[in-house]
Amino acid sequence: MPDTDPSPSPQQPLKGMYSDWFLDYASYVILERAVPHINDGLKPVQRRILHSLKEKDDGRFNKVANIIGHTMQYHPHGDQAIGDALVNMGQKELVVDTQGNWGNILTGDSAAAPRYIETRLSKFANEVLFNSKTTTWAASYDGRNKEPVTLPAKFPLVLAHGAEGIAVGLACKILPHNFNELIDACIAVLRKEEFEIFPDFAQGGIADVADYNDGLRGGRIRVRARIEREKARHLVIREVPYGTTATSLCDSILKANEKGKVRVSRIEDCTAEHVEIHVYLPAGIDTDQMLQALYAFTDCEVSISPNACVIQDNKPRFLGVSEILRHSAKQTRALLKTELEIKLGELQEKWHFSSLEKIFIENRIYRRIEECETWEAVIEEIWIGLKPFLKLLQREVTEEDIVRLTEIRIKRISKFDSFKADEFIRGLEDQIKETQRNLRRLTQFTIKYYESIKERYGKNRQRRTELSSFDRVEAKQVVVANDTLYVNRKEGMAGYSMKRDEAVGKCSRLDDVIAFSRDGTMRVVKIADKVFIGKDNLICNVFNRDEPKIYNMVYRDGRGGRAMVKRFQVSGVTREKLYDLTAGKAGTRVLWLSEHENEEEANIIVRVHLKSDLRLRNFQIDCNFGEIAIKGRGARGNILTKHPVDRVSRIPKAEQDEISAKSETSPTETESPPAKKTATKKAAAKKAAPAKKAPPKKKRPPKK
Repeated sequence: MPDTDPSPSPQQPLKGMYSDWFLDYASYVILERAVPHINDGLKPVQRRILHSLKEKDDGRFNKVANIIGHTMQYHPHGDQAIGDALVNMGQKELVVDTQGNWGNILTGDSAAAPRYIETRLSKFANEVLFNSKTTTWAASYDGRNKEPVTLPAKFPLVLAHGAEGIAVGLACKILPHNFNELIDACIAVLRKEEFEIFPDFAQGGIADVADYNDGLRGGRIRVRARIEREKARHLVIREVPYGTTATSLCDSILKANEKGKVRVSRIEDCTAEHVEIHVYLPAGIDTDQMLQALYAFTDCEVSISPNACVIQDNKPRFLGVSEILRHSAKQTRALLKTELEIKLGELQEKWHFSSLEKIFIENRIYRRIEECETWEAVIEEIWIGLKPFLKLLQREVTEEDIVRLTEIRIKRISKFDSFKADEFIRGLEDQIKETQRNLRRLTQFTIKYYESIKERYGKNRQRRTELSSFDRVEAKQVVVANDTLYVNRKEGMAGYSMKRDEAVGKCSRLDDVIAFSRDGTMRVVKIADKVFIGKDNLICNVFNRDEPKIYNMVYRDGRGGRAMVKRFQVSGVTREKLYDLTAGKAGTRVLWLSEHENEEEANIIVRVHLKSDLRLRNFQIDCNFGEIAIKGRGARGNILTKHPVDRVSRIPKAEQDEISAKSETSPTETESPPAKKTATKKAAAKKAAPAKKAPPKKKRPPKK
């Protein structure tokens, strides 16, 4: 019979469903894929790989393909993810031993197919990562198997391996550190001493860790390749920065060479077991400048931003590498304590049963059960026989102990040696005392444990990355100016590919171009093969904002307006923005514009030629720019003359010196600027003649 229940089924809004599903997905990616756990420093796929290797560990190598297949019963993702994670761990050469072609981190070559390469757990991993008695287990994703929640790691593996992953809403990037330095830092934590740890990369290189910030967000380190000068114009790269390979480094140099940022004649990559890249420079190149250019424009220097993130208490937490190491040291101490307590219990149990067995055999208690016909009678007779000796034992005798005594074979009873039994018991007592002493001095025991690991596994793990400090290379200071800037003033175009036009000077492809037009406008543009700079161009040159030049300018303010004079500098500007250096009136025209490197060079005198006029007696005005203050580009300037100007020309050097000498001997002339000098006889006569009095005004008669 069909369901006829009229009550409506509950419905969930689509928005809420998406919100819940996305949160579940984000949590899954963060906890189960991208971020390592603080307890063992492993991502889930790495932990499952190591667990599978432990299950198949028999001392011999296993095919990687076989390990991948075995791991898939624990890992819900495909074989590609498992294989990549295993190869990555194998290249670190710490927790797994490898055999075959596992790729090369220096050249970037990938590993061979999984069916051709082999692996097994290293002795180090067996010692510091595994202990079934202290491991917490959970069901696998399909419920058919058990896998460890985290491995009982007694070493800060995440800091030795490093970790990198992108989750939903966060990213993790923990840089690798030196094996021996991590152990020394753990010992310093136990001794309550100060310590510092910094990254160490398998590729080597030189690192500036001044801004490391303990591996937290906001920190940064810069890593440089190790470059040696073999001969003149011959550089050899011996080590590459972290995250790069010899191939990618060569590609970055060739790319920078094509863009004109560096100049290289040829590159030879001879990298095999060690990095060896030969860089040959063309003739006429400064080797020091080219070395700095390689750091500025290629992967010879890289900047790395760490972001230490781990899973703790089932949540992602951003912790510094020092905090992660402290947690590892304390966890190691706690795990060693648990192992010692387990060992002590086992030793005490061995001593108890060995002593009970000795009493049972030496006092022939086993003969009391020969005539017993029931199991209860056997147990009762053994209890009666042991009763006088119970005070010699360290704990009470249980029924399980009695049952174990009945399981002793006759062969063992017949070959029982009391002397050997006493020696064995004394050995157990010595081990019990030593274990109890280690528990009382747990911190010293943990330090000795770290020292033994360092002695056995840290012999060939010296620091490879040199720690140093170096200044930031400014790109514009080291870029090679190997291009020529050309300009077409009529069309208003400039660039380094216009070889048929007027050559301005040398430039690099990082430079900016500053251009001044005759209408009094200015603009700064990024240099290119061909770019518009404004028509009717007066000055076009490379712009250097750090060393601003001085510009002398005379312009007509509007159509038929006054002649103005100004001196200015250009510092802060916005690219592609049109700046007006005048009042912006229609018909404004620049009559004189000159560019100078410094103030001394800019102190020139120009001659302003006025247009012919019957009222004028003197048609020339000398303008000394040295007497005008240097202001910003937005200043409008001083009035030079109200009369129409024909042209402006520069006075020869000899005549300038003569004018300067006269101005020094005549203080009245030096006091007044040239712009205020009169140029007409009529104006001079007005100054000399006394002012005439105006006739008195006639009074109007009053209105009637």
